[in-house]
Amino acid sequence: MNTQRISEASGPIGSPCSLQNTIELIGGKWKGILLYHLIGGPQRFNEIRRLCPEITQRMLAIQLRDLERDGLVHRKVYPQVPRKVEYSLTEWGRGLETALLNIKSWGEAYQEEFSKDLPQPLEAPASASSNK
Repeated sequence: MNTQRISEASGPIGSPCSLQNTIELIGGKWKGILLYHLIGGPQRFNEIRRLCPEITQRMLAIQLRDLERDGLVHRKVYPQVPRKVEYSLTEWGRGLETALLNIKSWGEAYQEEFSKDLPQPLEAPASASSNK
């Protein structure tokens, strides 16, 4: 785990600093999503890329490297040609499973509740072109 970030904002147990540290570890656009996809078991780089088609190869490599450095993801390299690399959750990463699943459930409920209040995109009437 990246102890430098944790020691910078140390405080009493249960303080907002521990929440801040956690959000720094899993925050951003991709880390939570990558951790979520690893809940089901080990994944190879290209398998993860297929699950997250919007992420670039470079960004995926950076995010996985950060998660590995922070002790949340384990990278296993198999001694074969072509090289096979798998990513899986560490014990610390597994500790986030319940939180990630709860966040996903909350997001689904939030989207369901508030998406009906959002303005819908305007659609051109089907008969607009025939009225000319």
